[in-house]
Amino acid sequence: MIQTVEAAGRVRLLGEVHITSPRRALLTVLEEPAAIPGETALLAEAALAVDWSRPEEDAAWAHLQPGK
Repeated sequence: MIQTVEAAGRVRLLGEVHITSPRRALLTVLEEPAAIPGETALLAEAALAVDWSRPEEDAAWAHLQPGK
């Protein structure tokens, strides 16, 4: 069953959307699985890497690194 709900907070998009101010957003979850196992993770990797590669992220997780 396809489900559509209103999205709140931060949503990661895999494509570009140009808006000039905050807007309401709808998220549609499709019934069909990803065509390739792990496809969703692969598609999200580039978008997530932007956040993961920030110095703030390194600092936030530094306490979990050996020898820190």
